[in-house]
Amino acid sequence: MVQRAQAGDSEVFIQLVKSLDRRMYSMAKSMVRNDEDCADAMQETVLKAFKAISGLKEAAYFNTWLFRILINECNMILRRRDRVIVMSDPPESIQSPSSTAEDMDLRQAISGLEEVSRTIVKLHYYQGLRLQDIAELLELSESAVKTRLHRARKTLYHTLSQPLERKVYE
Repeated sequence: MVQRAQAGDSEVFIQLVKSLDRRMYSMAKSMVRNDEDCADAMQETVLKAFKAISGLKEAAYFNTWLFRILINECNMILRRRDRVIVMSDPPESIQSPSSTAEDMDLRQAISGLEEVSRTIVKLHYYQGLRLQDIAELLELSESAVKTRLHRARKTLYHTLSQPLERKVYE
């Protein structure tokens, strides 16, 4: 199917993207956190991918290639957002009522990780990608991904194992 899309079959390209839209949405949502930015990231990703699909060298890496574009778009949105101060948004610590306290603590702890480690954790645990695929996607060595994931786990463990009182006073 990827080869047909590369040859210019837009219907096949649409099918390929639709088969990944839930995973793409989940990844974008985990990074940018709001629906508008998520939609923008996905739309830009699809547009850029459609324009550049003929240059994809290995059809087998279509998913990895598409997710790499999505991650770059999300990171661009986050960088733009860092430059803008919005006063009407509620604090990030206020989540939907359906989130458990543990989920909120975990999300908050993950958001405290450095950008690359946060992305690796989300790709591995939320998207179910293998370390090898993450390494290709982020253009890192597999050992670098393993190391960052190990450090991220240690940081998360340390952050989440602290008693609440200690967290408040630090």
